[in-house]
Amino acid sequence: MIQKKICMVGAFATGKTSLVARFVKSIYSDIYHSTVGVKIDKRTIKLGEQELNMILWDIHGEDEFQKVQMSYLRGASGYFLVVDGTRKHTLERALCLQKRVEIAIGKVPFIMVLNKYDLTEDWEIEETMLEELVEKRWLIIKSSAKTGLGVEQAFLNLAEKMLEKQ
Repeated sequence: MIQKKICMVGAFATGKTSLVARFVKSIYSDIYHSTVGVKIDKRTIKLGEQELNMILWDIHGEDEFQKVQMSYLRGASGYFLVVDGTRKHTLERALCLQKRVEIAIGKVPFIMVLNKYDLTEDWEIEETMLEELVEKRWLIIKSSAKTGLGVEQAFLNLAEKMLEKQ
């Protein structure tokens, strides 16, 4: 069995914890709990004949008062950049975080997850904002931790990318 560390990175209140809960336990809660430091979960998946133990590091959100500690990312084989589609500034924060993460741990596989797709009537992120990222060959997945849309797909895609990189 292969074991991989995966980090959830993004601005404050983008749904990182909810995405992990949906993936690991198939649950969603409307009650908001701010992550303090890091919360670690795991789930084992099977890709073909390969079993992969995914160790998920749900890192506290970054905002103007608190920066993500890059030391939490040490040893990560991949990460998610989580963006709240209803708050455009979380995309800007994710772009800055991606550069910092790459400096800290190098080029490892990552996926940008546009979360809260169940709230499209409040959506602030337009497709044109993402075109430049798609041209850079970034994988962007629209998700909803609430409905489950795209969650399993995002984690499985990242698992595949990490196993290809071995």
